[in-house]
Amino acid sequence: MKLPQLLREVRGCRECEGRLLEEPRPLLQGSVTSRVLIIGQAPGLAAHTSGVPWDDPSGKRLRDWLGVTNEVFYDPDRIALMPMGFCYPGKARSGDAPPRPECAPLWHPALIERFSAVRLTVIIGRYAIERYLPDRFGSITEAARAHAELLPRRVVLPHPSPRNNIWLKKNPWYERDVLPALRRRVRCVLAGA
Repeated sequence: MKLPQLLREVRGCRECEGRLLEEPRPLLQGSVTSRVLIIGQAPGLAAHTSGVPWDDPSGKRLRDWLGVTNEVFYDPDRIALMPMGFCYPGKARSGDAPPRPECAPLWHPALIERFSAVRLTVIIGRYAIERYLPDRFGSITEAARAHAELLPRRVVLPHPSPRNNIWLKKNPWYERDVLPALRRRVRCVLAGA
């Protein structure tokens, strides 16, 4: 199956219907020419409502961290967006509920196989780390510190949510060391280097 047909199937997925508070609305983007793959958590309510992935303050911060404009970020020929859970999972006691566990095993292998031009994978948050770097790091802090080891192919980021402002203040090395290296790598990858 070609990628456009697979994307249509994912967007039409109803695997979690009845287990979500909102109607399923899978959000993702990508093409066979996407050079950066961002594996996030799950869409928030704002993104679910608008139908645009990362359409919230977390997305604004992520675009800043990557050093890209909205135009570049939302260009599927450059950047693929593939969350751990494709639909808004609802609220939990503190923030959103975890991503639905059905999505990644059901869809990720086929999508990743077709994102063959990807040269940098950005792994965001605990659920993505647990799937794509299992048993490698004890914490998000440890994983983010390993940026020099993981680049040029991968990088781990904490979730860019404003809820992580305390983490950012406790870890000033992140903005000083990791973000400049990440921005340089993103620029190189998108330029085809």
